Amino acid sequence: MKICVAIILSIALLLGNSVKLRASVTGPVPSDGDGPASQVCQQCCQGPAAIPGIPGLPGPLGQMGPYGQPGSKGGKGEPGHKGEIGQIGPMGDQGSPGNTGSKGDDGIGLPGKIGPRGLPGFVGGTGEPGVKGQKGETGGTPDDSNQRVAFTVVRTSSSDTSTSHDTRLPFQQAETLLPGTSFDLETGTFTCSVPGTYVFTFSVLKYSNSNSLFIYLVKNNHRVITTLGQSNQRGQLSGSAVLVLQRGDTVYLTMYGRAYSESTSHYTSFSGVLLYPESMN
Repeated sequence: MKICVAIILSIALLLGNSVKLRASVTGPVPSDGDGPASQVCQQCCQGPAAIPGIPGLPGPLGQMGPYGQPGSKGGKGEPGHKGEIGQIGPMGDQGSPGNTGSKGDDGIGLPGKIGPRGLPGFVGGTGEPGVKGQKGETGGTPDDSNQRVAFTVVRTSSSDTSTSHDTRLPFQQAETLLPGTSFDLETGTFTCSVPGTYVFTFSVLKYSNSNSLFIYLVKNNHRVITTLGQSNQRGQLSGSAVLVLQRGDTVYLTMYGRAYSESTSHYTSFSGVLLYPESMN
């Protein structure tokens, strides 16, 4: 409603301005229409252009047009050509050989089971007496495999002090020393006379008011076991090992520090025994 009223007022305003412009130019017109004034009006009855009116408001939004038809589907492209196989590259240089691994320790096998006893042989028929054979040679010493080896030695003297790791621990008394067993008490050294597998054990008492004490179980100048007693502490240092020995191998204890001993208590001892000789391995 407001829009219509505004349009009507604009048209009335334009018409009023147009009438005023014409009256001011032509002046009064006689009623008969024969005078000079009627001639002037006929020649210039159209006055100057009026002021443009106020533009109208935009019309309402039109309805949405129909959807267009979908476009045709594109054709499937041709597959590309397969590329050629490349040339085989040159063979690489051969790598350097790896380092040779260290040799493993000799394994200790248990003796095999004794096989079943064979069937007795058939008794032969009575034949002619054979020719008496020649007298055989005198038999030698029995095989070492039938021997038994074992020892236990103890210390009975006062405590000893060593400033070298290679000082051998001596002993003064043998509690057990089977025949055929070679042990030097002065150097505390066992020498193997029957090849085979042995077990060795030791126990040494550390002096309480001394520095650290090291005890080593040594085979042929090679330390097999190391035990350590801390300084200002008193206690037993012990160890054990299973060793495979050949004829002439030596086993002994070395010390570095101060070991305690008494004549009757036997705080320090060293033992060894043959488990089985080499022929049973």
